[in-house]
Amino acid sequence: MTDHLARSEGSDTPEDDDSAWTRRGFLLGAASLALVAIAADPAVAAAELPDFPAAVTPYRSGYRNWVGEITADGLWACAPADPGQVVAVVNWAWLHGWTVRARGSAHGWSPLTITAGTESDAPVLIVDTAPRLTGLALESSGPAAVRAGTGVTLEALLTYLEQRGLGVTAAPAPGDLTLGGALAVDAHGTAVPATGETRLPGHTYGSLSNLVLSLTAVVWDEGSGAYVLRTFHRDEADCAALLTHLGRSLVVEVVLRVGANSNLRCVSRTDIPAAELFAAPGSGSGGRTFASFLDEAGRVETIWFAFTEFPWLKVWSVAPTRPLTSRRVTSPYNYPFSDNVPTLVADLVGRILSDGAWYLAPVLGNAQLDVAALGLVTTLSADIWGPSKNTLLYVRPTTLRVTANGYAVLTSRAQVQRVIAEFTAFYRERLAAYAASGRFPVNGTVEIRATGLDRPGDSDSAGAHAPLLSALRPVDGHPEWDTAVWLDVLTLPGTPYAEAFFRELEQFLLGTYDGGHALTRVEWSKGWGYTDSAGWSDEEVIGTAVPASYGDAVWQEAVGTLDRLDPHGVFGNAFLDRLLR
Repeated sequence: MTDHLARSEGSDTPEDDDSAWTRRGFLLGAASLALVAIAADPAVAAAELPDFPAAVTPYRSGYRNWVGEITADGLWACAPADPGQVVAVVNWAWLHGWTVRARGSAHGWSPLTITAGTESDAPVLIVDTAPRLTGLALESSGPAAVRAGTGVTLEALLTYLEQRGLGVTAAPAPGDLTLGGALAVDAHGTAVPATGETRLPGHTYGSLSNLVLSLTAVVWDEGSGAYVLRTFHRDEADCAALLTHLGRSLVVEVVLRVGANSNLRCVSRTDIPAAELFAAPGSGSGGRTFASFLDEAGRVETIWFAFTEFPWLKVWSVAPTRPLTSRRVTSPYNYPFSDNVPTLVADLVGRILSDGAWYLAPVLGNAQLDVAALGLVTTLSADIWGPSKNTLLYVRPTTLRVTANGYAVLTSRAQVQRVIAEFTAFYRERLAAYAASGRFPVNGTVEIRATGLDRPGDSDSAGAHAPLLSALRPVDGHPEWDTAVWLDVLTLPGTPYAEAFFRELEQFLLGTYDGGHALTRVEWSKGWGYTDSAGWSDEEVIGTAVPASYGDAVWQEAVGTLDRLDPHGVFGNAFLDRLLR
C-alpha cells in the first residue's frame, strides 16, 4: 500500500496529476487523513477568541470524518488538560455565542459532530479529548469497575483491563475509537449467548453504554448560572439520556462495570455459500446457517463482498485453553491483508475512482474475496486464539476507507435467520437489477452481526435505567425481542446511485420491520435517512420514523433531558437541532 501511495503522491505520471487519483491516495492512506494542530499566533487568537481561558492553548485544526465526506478546515480547537479546563472552555463558548463539539478519533460517518459545509470562520470550537483526557484507574475489583477519561481509546482501555485479568464480552473492531465517542453512539460488537451460555458478572451482550455505572458531564446549573461538572449515577433518570447522547452533551469521565477476561478463539472461513449461510429458515439448503453458528458460539460476523457468493465468516467462541489447531495471538489486528490494502485491491480502487470505472465493482469484490481467502492462509490467521482484545480488535486506520449505512433490526432470537434471509434476498435482487441496467452502487461489503439488547440489569447496579437513545434499548411490550441484527452496506464514497440504492434498502427495512414482528432502528454513527441523492436528508425518516422507533414518550424524555442539561444549545449543531426536537 505504501508503495502505491508514494507513487500517487510523488511521481510525475499523468495519472498522478488527476484529482481522482489524488483522492485514491486520500482514501487509502491514513496519513493523508491525519489532522495536524497548527499553532496560532497569540495575537490572532486573542483577537478572534477574546478572553479565552488562559490555561488552555487554542490552535487551528481541520476536521475529517472517517471517510472524508464531511470536512471542515481551519476551525479553532483546543485540548483541555482536565475536566476543569473543559468546563472553563464550555463557559467561554456559552458567553461568546459559540458551540462546542467534542472530537475523539472522528471515526464516524454521520454529521453528529460537524455538519457538511461548516466554514472555517464558524463559531464552532472543537474540544479534542484524545490528547489528555485519557486517565485510567481501577475503581474496584469485586465486582470490578474502571474509571476512564473519555478520550482514551478502546485499545488502550482494553489493554489496561487485560493486564488486570479483566475485559468485555464484545467491542467494536476499530481500536482507535475513543471511549467517549463509542458511548455517544452506543457502539457495539457482536455477541449473544451461545446455547447453554450464561452471562458472566460484569458483562453485557448489549452496547458499551450498558456497562456505565456513572458518568461525569458538563451541564447547566441554574443555581450558579453557569455550566458545571456533575456526576450522574445509573439509577438517576437523567443519566439515561446521557448514556447515548449523540454528541448533544459532553461527558468527560465514566465508571464502567467490567468482568473477568476470557480467552477467545476466532475461526474464519470462506467456503460456505451465501445461499446456504443466509438461507430462509426451513428452506432445506443446508445446516450451516448464520443462526446455527450463533447457537453454537454466540459471536458471529459475516463480511460479504459485493458480487461474490462466499462470505468471509468469523466465529468467536469462548475457549479457556488454546485449541490444538489455533495460533496464539498476543496483540490485536491479526489480518494484515485487510489492515493494509493489497496492491491488487489498491490498483482496482484507483482505477475505479480515477477513471470512473464503476462497472469494475464485481471484479473488485472478487479480488477482495480472493485476497481474504489467501491472506487467511498465508498469515495463519484463519484460526487464532488469545485474550479477548486480541481477536476482537481488527480494524486499523490503514484499512480501505468506505462509506457505510447502518441499521439494527430488533427481533427474537428465533427470528434472526428469517431477518437475515429476507434482507439478503432483497439486497441480492436489487443489486442484480441495478447491475442489469449498468449501475453498480455497491463495491464494498455487506456486514452482518448480532448482539443482545441493553438490559440495565447487566450493569449489576440497583435501579439502573436503560439508555434512552441506544438502538439496543429494549422495546416496551415486546419482551420476546432479545436480539438485534446489525446490517451495514459499504461502498466507496462518490459511487453513483449508491444513495438511491441505500434508500431502497432503508425503505425495505423500515417497511418490513415496522414494529410488528421486528423493529428497525438506525445505527447512529453510520448512514441513514436517505433520499435518492444524499444521506441524513429524508425529513420523514429524520422527523418521524426515527423517533417512532423509540416511542414518543422515550424520545421526548431524551430530548427534554438533553435540552434541560444544555438549555443554551452549546453542544448542538444544525443536524442535531433537526433530529432532537
